[in-house]
Amino acid sequence: MAELLATRSSRGHRTICLPIAEDAYRRIVSIPSEFRHAIDDCFQQSPELFPANFAHGYQFKDVRMSAKRGVLIRRLILSDGRAYSLRPSFLMPYLTARTEDVEGPLFLRKFGVPYWALARVFGDDPMSWYRRECTLGRFSVVGTTLRQAELPAHLLADEHHQALDGQKVSIATTVGAGCVLGAEPARTAGADDLKAAYGVFQEEARDLAPGSAPVTVSTDGWKGTRAAWKALFPGVVLLLCFLHAWLKIRDRAKHLKELFAEISRRVWEAYHAPDRRSFGQRLRRLRQWAADHLAGVVREKVLDLCGKREAWSVAYQHPGGHRTSTMLDRQMRGMNRYFDHGQHLHGSLAACRRHCRAWALVWNFAPWHPATARANADWRSPAERLNRHRYHDCWLHNLLISASLGGYRCPLPQNQ
Repeated sequence: MAELLATRSSRGHRTICLPIAEDAYRRIVSIPSEFRHAIDDCFQQSPELFPANFAHGYQFKDVRMSAKRGVLIRRLILSDGRAYSLRPSFLMPYLTARTEDVEGPLFLRKFGVPYWALARVFGDDPMSWYRRECTLGRFSVVGTTLRQAELPAHLLADEHHQALDGQKVSIATTVGAGCVLGAEPARTAGADDLKAAYGVFQEEARDLAPGSAPVTVSTDGWKGTRAAWKALFPGVVLLLCFLHAWLKIRDRAKHLKELFAEISRRVWEAYHAPDRRSFGQRLRRLRQWAADHLAGVVREKVLDLCGKREAWSVAYQHPGGHRTSTMLDRQMRGMNRYFDHGQHLHGSLAACRRHCRAWALVWNFAPWHPATARANADWRSPAERLNRHRYHDCWLHNLLISASLGGYRCPLPQNQ
């Protein structure tokens, strides 16, 4: 399965996406001097969208007319001999459509609107919309999302279980700073398959910043998940999600009515302890109270929570770490709705990978409800809030521009 987890195309990612309006582009693309001036302006404003050695100079290589769109597409060649195509952001990858024509339908995909419904309302056939969305999955999820931000130090990881042609697969999901940074399907939830799936996040993160590693990763305690992260990042601190322990208690005690309310109060009072010492004291009091007032499986689960004091206490040494999986659960609710409405996953594992990765990017860049945007300083999506920047007012333009060079920073060798 390792070959299916390669995130790069064999030719590398050699397309620079330019934030140029359509009218301006059509006017200047056939005039080399004016087009060069426009490229230089883009480079001065957003050098992160261009190859690392772009400032060393370039020459125009060739030009062709797109038979699909009737637009001239130029290529340039850098001083190191590498050639790059220049695509304006008003065109989708592979020139399959104009961005404005598909922005609305792809926004609806965030909410799981099925492809046949898009075809009925907006035209084309369902597979055309499927391919347009899955094309986004070829980009680096980490590199595209973190275009002007650093890798978050504190992450969350868990697996979302979905059906692939009737067979259970686990989507290894990585979340940080409110954005989905990885969504890779694994055949099983074993340590080896999860290591390969989470290894895609590692590869993309180290393309962004060589040697980078998270400080903490919060998990639900599944052994395969923890083993995978320790194998990929030996120095990472693994935090245990307190919420999952509480849910085990809640599911067995909610029928106890008033007693359940008291259990809830005492458990969360311990969780909100201001420091490690107070936390240990409150857990000891909770243990004693449970031994005196509870019985059966409820007492067992409360005592089990209290018995993991050392695991819970680690989080106090890392104040920015996630003690619960709440941030990840918010993203997974959207993922679950998305795939359930689309009748789960179909096709090859490679196609499903692109589908999962496309969902992650649409989720990161598609706009929030206006009230949510107002509550987040008028940043309109998770990616905008994280980067504190937007390249374009249209969310899909913003995604495509952020995905310049496929979202990668270190290109692979390529034949010209």
